[in-house]
Amino acid sequence: MHQALKRGPSFPPAAVVRPAGLRKRWLALGAFAVLVALVAGVSLGPVSLPPGSVAIELLNLLPGVRLDSGLTEREIAIVTELRLPRVVLGLLVGGLLALAGGAYQGVFRNPLADPYLLGVAAGAGLAVTVVLTLGVGSGGALSGLPATVPLAAFVGSLGAVAMTYLLGAAGGRSRSPATLILAGVAVSAFLAAGQTYLLQRHAESIQAVYSWLLGRLATAGWQDVRLVLPYFLVTSLVVLLHRRELDVLSVGDDEAGSLGLHPQRSRYLLIAAASLGTAAAVSAAGLIGFVGIIVPHTVRLLAGSSYRVILPLSLLFGGAFLALTDVVARTAAAPQEVPIGVVTALLGGPFFVLVLRTARRVLT
Repeated sequence: MHQALKRGPSFPPAAVVRPAGLRKRWLALGAFAVLVALVAGVSLGPVSLPPGSVAIELLNLLPGVRLDSGLTEREIAIVTELRLPRVVLGLLVGGLLALAGGAYQGVFRNPLADPYLLGVAAGAGLAVTVVLTLGVGSGGALSGLPATVPLAAFVGSLGAVAMTYLLGAAGGRSRSPATLILAGVAVSAFLAAGQTYLLQRHAESIQAVYSWLLGRLATAGWQDVRLVLPYFLVTSLVVLLHRRELDVLSVGDDEAGSLGLHPQRSRYLLIAAASLGTAAAVSAAGLIGFVGIIVPHTVRLLAGSSYRVILPLSLLFGGAFLALTDVVARTAAAPQEVPIGVVTALLGGPFFVLVLRTARRVLT
């Protein structure tokens, strides 16, 4: 009996410590995936570079580090001025899309929620198409985007999600997952019609706009990275600071209100932050679908259903996923480049069917 009493208190600490250790291992794995994607993205291309030398050259970017990578001046320029900005942009865009997808899934309590499916990306895409076709602001090319593009995309994304939310609530106060998905499809179709009309009226912009709509990570140096980075920081900070509230919202508004949470205020704040991240990602890389479904849902299956785990890991694995997908887009049909949106669609289509099958009970 004395041994049993002595052994008993050891069980609760073990039960508490294990999930924290598991979360740390997943975070370490996510950070490792980002590093692998970074080195692979910089190493692979028309001119292949040794991954070890590339890793050393990346370390040389840190203050106070000076190592001999064995690369020539031309190869160093390829690493720092051409490939590294593109890979960093892929990490930022992929992280934003995956984080936004996870946030939308928590807000709408729907595993099928995604910036693309809810019409947010289409709204941002229409607004950016207006900027590119009508020449609002300076520039209008795929690289060196004008400063008005993210603002226009943000306004368009908020308008689209408001339309989806209001249309989904048209039949009453209850917003079922199936109703929201159908509302998002309807809103996306409506906005796509607006895009088609603009392109017909401005035929000279069709090639540039369609190249952007298919999704790509072409950059003109670090300019696009600097353009997206502030939005990435704001979106990540707001969503991650409110990730616990998503767990509370999952039990329902009445229960969340009884726990001291303001459901509508939290929901609108998270929608605005996720829309901001989607707008920045779309404005920089075009319409890249399915990242917001593939990454958060995979994390949910492997690491757990708590949004305290899903959102940070989606940020890491989403960036790594898109950076590695960009490597496939650059090398699969070399020397030509496949639009990255095509690659994610080929991966996301079958995955969406799988998610739809597993979420059948939720939709009914």
